[in-house]
Amino acid sequence: MFMHMKRFLIPKYWKMGKKEARYSVAPRAGPHRKDRCIPLLVVLRNVLKLSENAREAKKVIKSGEVLVDKKARKDPNYPLGMMDVLEIPSINKAFRVNVDRHGLVLEGIKPEEAKKKLCRVQNKRVIKGGRFQINLHDGRNILSEKDVYRTNDSLLIELPGQKVLKHFKFDRNSPALIISGKNIGVKGKIKDVFDRKTMLESSRVVLQTKDGEIETVKDYVLVGEIK
Repeated sequence: MFMHMKRFLIPKYWKMGKKEARYSVAPRAGPHRKDRCIPLLVVLRNVLKLSENAREAKKVIKSGEVLVDKKARKDPNYPLGMMDVLEIPSINKAFRVNVDRHGLVLEGIKPEEAKKKLCRVQNKRVIKGGRFQINLHDGRNILSEKDVYRTNDSLLIELPGQKVLKHFKFDRNSPALIISGKNIGVKGKIKDVFDRKTMLESSRVVLQTKDGEIETVKDYVLVGEIK
């Protein structure tokens, strides 16, 4: 697997100069799509500017000082994606990966807020014993005895364990965030949901925002909030 990519392909939210060099470090295959994540090395060096160069960033990462969702990640190419929680205990800093108009962004949070994470339900299936395996957007799997969670719902979970603190249903009046498309970063509440009637259509969602109504693709919406 190639661990480098051409710089003209990198997203703007990586905050790297595309003409400074020909190649950049590439995110390793993991829980997030390649076009929706940032390598840990790039986060420390370019986004947060906590190191001056790649050598310093690699040293910090490989020392185990960087935690992602309460687990030490020692791979500089590890992909950091939506709603992941990054912590550096040695300097008492914590960040959550969110989205704004430009794409992924790291927001500073209080250390006590780093114990919670919002995860989207991507899929579910019945396993042996009649239990339900819930597949979340960051590669996690949660087992449930009851069939209460649906695809596109969101779960607020506790870190580092996976205790479900709150269940957000993908339904009218639920708080929501647009995570892709031309309206990425816009927040609001779900007003209506229109499921597709033919294979040529896409399921759509209408959000009520502070600036009016916005219609977008259902897959572009994440419900829930962290409080």
